Amino acid sequence: MTNAISVHSPLVDSSYGWEEENVTNPDAPNLVLVVDDSAMQRKMLTKALVKWGYDVLEAETGMEGLEICKQQEVTIVISDWMMPGMNGPEFCHAFRQLERQGYGYFILLTSKGESREVAEGLNSGADDFLTKPFIFGELQARLRAGERIVEMHRQLTHKNKVVNDAFETIRKLYDSVQSDLVEARRLQQSLVRETDIAYGGGRIGLMLHPSGHVGGDLVGEFQISPSEVGIYSLDVSGHGVASALMTAQLAGYLSGRSPSQNIALVETGTGTYAARDPAETATALNETMLRELETDHYFTMALATVDLVSGKVKCVQAGHPHPLVIRRDGTLEYFGDGGMPIGLLDAATYETFEFQLNDGDQLLLYSDGVTEAENPQGHQLEEVGLDAILNQRRDMQGLPLLDEIYSRLIEFGGSADFSDDISALIFEKRQH
Repeated sequence: MTNAISVHSPLVDSSYGWEEENVTNPDAPNLVLVVDDSAMQRKMLTKALVKWGYDVLEAETGMEGLEICKQQEVTIVISDWMMPGMNGPEFCHAFRQLERQGYGYFILLTSKGESREVAEGLNSGADDFLTKPFIFGELQARLRAGERIVEMHRQLTHKNKVVNDAFETIRKLYDSVQSDLVEARRLQQSLVRETDIAYGGGRIGLMLHPSGHVGGDLVGEFQISPSEVGIYSLDVSGHGVASALMTAQLAGYLSGRSPSQNIALVETGTGTYAARDPAETATALNETMLRELETDHYFTMALATVDLVSGKVKCVQAGHPHPLVIRRDGTLEYFGDGGMPIGLLDAATYETFEFQLNDGDQLLLYSDGVTEAENPQGHQLEEVGLDAILNQRRDMQGLPLLDEIYSRLIEFGGSADFSDDISALIFEKRQH
């Protein structure tokens, strides 16, 4: 019959022959289960345990002890080895199979002292063992060691819960950020709604490949008049969401859908506009960046206006790679003298330069992600590498040529995982 009752601090008879300390736990006492088919042995153990500050439950057999453990969160089990029905190792093995909130420390009492028997007990899941007859002071020391292990397990379980809860919070935040970034990428790609645009007298191809979810590059075009078009390539410093937000704002300043808001245009009459000198546009953008926008970002830009009839190009270079003209016969010509990035210096000045496009010529504007793409050895493509690609594909024009450049960059780098955004715009002059 199970004697599953708590014992509350009875007096201990000194005739049992142990030197015990009157130790009590300031916190709630650990619950100890004593399992032994000897009533006398249980009585002796219970008296000592209560004296040491524990709450105690008793069981006569392993099966009774197992039923108690199913109903009570026992902290420490002290079990005899030899018992009828289920012996101590069998009881310990079954105890380990129970679902528990915390760890249960298991001590086996045995008259077996041989290493084979000890190994059997430990293999069953026991944490410690005492060979009978034992000294109660030694049992008390083993109990203290067990309490430390149980407490460490409690702390570890708590810390694991804290870590797991934090990880789950981070995972949810990560999922939310990822979802936002996917949407941000979609919105940024919408800034380049068309990648192949035809005009009377020219055709424009656009390419934009952010290095991450979103990037700081932007290419675009806007119609100035039936015979004139504006094109640009820009690269905002840094990467990620902040840079992408800046490109979105700059796209508004150079919008072809809202000419009244386009900083590169001046109104000449009701609903009619003319191109502002490209250098003046760069100066206006520099002033806006430094005085109106609260940002640490700056950007580089190549901005050009193209006369679709005559092929005359007016261009400004603001820290961006040199505009490149691919002549009809394959000759390559770079223009511009560099210039200062926009948004760095209040006193920065910009100059407009001009050149001529003839039928069959192409103007290529691109970000430094193209020429600074690296191969696995860390060598950059540079202008020499870009020239080699263009010289090998003199038969290609427009958007197919941009696709070829991108494919060759992937081949050069060994993957499409670039460290910087890849963007470019190509204008092909055609007969008006």
